[in-house]
Amino acid sequence: MTAFAHHFNYELRSGVRNRNLLLMNYLFPLGLYLMFGLFLTQVNPFFTALMVPAMVTLAVMAATLLGLPDPLVSAREAGILRSYKVNGVPNASVLLMPALTTLVHMSIVAAIIVFTAPWLFDAAPPSNWGAFVLVYLALALACSGLATLIGVVASSTRMTVLYSQLIFIPSMLLGGLMVPYEMLPEAAQRIARLLPATHGMNAFRALAMGMESEFNPWFSLAVLI
Repeated sequence: MTAFAHHFNYELRSGVRNRNLLLMNYLFPLGLYLMFGLFLTQVNPFFTALMVPAMVTLAVMAATLLGLPDPLVSAREAGILRSYKVNGVPNASVLLMPALTTLVHMSIVAAIIVFTAPWLFDAAPPSNWGAFVLVYLALALACSGLATLIGVVASSTRMTVLYSQLIFIPSMLLGGLMVPYEMLPEAAQRIARLLPATHGMNAFRALAMGMESEFNPWFSLAVLI
């Protein structure tokens, strides 16, 4: 347990000390949150109804898809993972620890968004807090799994950027964060259903925000898990 605590503490601090991780964990999602809150709510007043889950989903994707794979590949290229193996650090811990510490950082950002958006931008708060936390954890699990997979299969840090953007950019455009799912063309809806953001927003919408869903929210939750 002592080794686990030291490893966890090291990874947790690196999420703040490392400039790239600080950007993806905090500055980038919170900056977009403020920008969308100031401008998008003026252009589209209906955005306030789903602003909280949309910005939380964005924070999860930024911290995991954009922030998690690069340190894994960098550690492999620098020989750090090899030293872990020589010193008896379990392989599962090498992959699990960055995901756990990333979860802590993005949970802090999610809490900031959830508790400030109703006050700053008159956004609708969750109507079911238990369901909100459940969907958040399922979405975090799905995105962390994808990000870890990218970190494992990517041959270089450049490839992590490519693989991550292949999921992140379509999720921003088709995942229901800015454009509602029902407004997408049928072909785009089929693509959107392959993205974790779409299922996260669908589950948030029905289970946590008390709104109508476009398809079965429990199916979305199961897909994420």
